Amino acid sequence: MRLEAKLALFNALSKLLLVLLGALVIPPVVSRVAVSHTDQRLHEKKQEVLSLIARDGLAAFVRQEQDEAYADYNILKQEYITLTPEQGPAVALPEEKIFDEQRQVDKQVEDFRILSYRFLAQGRPYRLEIGSSLATVELLEDTLRRLALWVLIIGALLTIATDAAFARFLLRPLGELITRKLRNVRHPSAFPFAPIPTSTTDFRRLDDSLNEMMRQIQSAFEKEREFMSNVSHELLTPVSILQSRFENMLQDPELSHAHSLKIVDSQKTLYRLRNTVRTLLLIANIENEQYLREDTVSLSAVLAEVINELDDRLAQRELHLRVQLEPDYVLTRGNHTLLFTLLFNLVSNAIKYNRWGGNITVTGQPLPGHGYRLAVADTGPGIAPENLPHLFDRFRRFQAAGAAAPEGYGLGLPIALTIATFHEATLTATSEVGKGTTFVLEFGVGQQSGATI
Repeated sequence: MRLEAKLALFNALSKLLLVLLGALVIPPVVSRVAVSHTDQRLHEKKQEVLSLIARDGLAAFVRQEQDEAYADYNILKQEYITLTPEQGPAVALPEEKIFDEQRQVDKQVEDFRILSYRFLAQGRPYRLEIGSSLATVELLEDTLRRLALWVLIIGALLTIATDAAFARFLLRPLGELITRKLRNVRHPSAFPFAPIPTSTTDFRRLDDSLNEMMRQIQSAFEKEREFMSNVSHELLTPVSILQSRFENMLQDPELSHAHSLKIVDSQKTLYRLRNTVRTLLLIANIENEQYLREDTVSLSAVLAEVINELDDRLAQRELHLRVQLEPDYVLTRGNHTLLFTLLFNLVSNAIKYNRWGGNITVTGQPLPGHGYRLAVADTGPGIAPENLPHLFDRFRRFQAAGAAAPEGYGLGLPIALTIATFHEATLTATSEVGKGTTFVLEFGVGQQSGATI
């Protein structure tokens, strides 16, 4: 999963957790706020009533001679005010408390939030009660709860969107760095050293470190390529001289039979050494761009030449070959000789590392968009998964996965990979131990270097 997607997922989950936490915390908080708001309103009304009593006197509300109480209700019976004269001694006054209790209003019993205030006036205790219906308080709670949850949800959605946009903007240099300098670089010489535009110090340091590392790799690669080219040239000359001397010695009529056999064995060793040197020289020449890409090459035609060349080896091992290249693919800028070597090495490996009487399947099909996929599959012993990453390394040898598995593929696959890269193609391998190996060539991915016919 991409870093940007992980950050967006974490951001969304954290906001979801925040919303859930808010759903748990908001109701009791809102309830407390609604009760506090109601209590504040009751206190304000108490002050208003006391101000009216101070201005107009108690006679405007109660008739003390008949001990009549004063009561006032609003039309919906959501609030009431009562002022009641009390009997008994006036001790510990004034006294105030707020509580929830039921009251009967016009034969209806309602739950009220009540402020009760006992005070002393004209030498007599009075009780002032101001009540507010709890239904009104609950309505206020519900309104506040809905408002708070909607604000929380909308805020969470807005922060998710803004965080995702900011993360995308912040990580854009990293995406360019991966695309331009890591994913699309098939050869050290093709590495782009132009700096990635960014104001983030971490990405700048990463870009600089990559550039420095690739300069060192490019320098080492150039030295290796120059070394291979020089050594190959220097070795070919003495090898050729030794080969001529051996041939001249074999022409000597006085040479004994035993010595002749030793010279022939030496010639075989020299022949293998010469092939290795020529292979290294071929790789060096391809990497030094000493081959032209001026041929129009049909993969189907080249494959037919390869099969014709290897027909005897197929028959010797009783292998069954199936070819299906429909449609064919034609490279408009290729090198026929190198492409022959590429397909020859892949099919030759499929013969060499196949089981006796096995199958070889060569298939070709267009890729979605542009490009062409050619696969060579065998039914050999397969390659262990830990050895697959090193399959195209030069001179790499590895432990076999089974008794019949190869210990290495020599220089044939490095040559194939070099030729594929020369034609801007990719070469990959998949394998399953005991079932076989498949090599896949992909030509012209995202480019117009060829066409299907």
